[in-house]
Amino acid sequence: MLVLLSSLISVLVISAISLVGIFSLALSDRLLKNTLLWLVSFSAGSLMGSAFFHLLPEALDQNNNSVQIFIYVLMGFCIFFVLERILRWHHCHDQSCNTHAHLGWLNLIGDSIHNIIDGLLIVSTFSVSPALGIPVTFSIIFHEIPQELSDFGVLLYSGFSKGKAIFYNFLTALTAIGGVLLGYFLLDKIFSLNQFLLSFAAGGFIYISASDLIPEIHQDRNLVRSIISFTVFLAALVLMLIFKIFFEG
Repeated sequence: MLVLLSSLISVLVISAISLVGIFSLALSDRLLKNTLLWLVSFSAGSLMGSAFFHLLPEALDQNNNSVQIFIYVLMGFCIFFVLERILRWHHCHDQSCNTHAHLGWLNLIGDSIHNIIDGLLIVSTFSVSPALGIPVTFSIIFHEIPQELSDFGVLLYSGFSKGKAIFYNFLTALTAIGGVLLGYFLLDKIFSLNQFLLSFAAGGFIYISASDLIPEIHQDRNLVRSIISFTVFLAALVLMLIFKIFFEG
């Protein structure tokens, strides 16, 4: 029971980070609109970095069968492709529609899977020892700050209001509780489940970044803004690498 309680407290603290978007309420709509493309650039780099620096290395550490891991990655990529087609059809029935609403929902699905994985990881480490669970929790907290900023930027770009973006981002963060409960009752099977979810989420993040966000960045024809956007993209990649090196080892 102590393992469950410690894990739940940890994910609630981590979930509170999703409310980082509240700070945007102090910004004017015009200022927020002007910085939206840079938020999208940051999101693209953050998702790509999360997939290649965090999720995939962890999955490969847990399973030496790289072919199996990359099959799971491609499963995630393909399923997110199908999900996007369904969501596009739902939100837009004609070719002239330019809505990005589907992108927001796709990102929420991907982030939910990511948060479930965090919940599984936290309960598995606390089941070994609090001395392992506490530093892992802090590493996830530091990782979540840029991740939540990027998620918030995607939701705003998708047409969500600031209030709705904060609300849905918080609901998505709470899925980590489901990961804790799932892991607590399936501790003996959590290892193989984690391998699949890590790889699957990586495939989803790669799809969102490469298929949806990066093409949006390319649409800006202004040279200066394009250079700034690419710089922000690279900065997000470097930031995710720094978190990998200093907080995950």
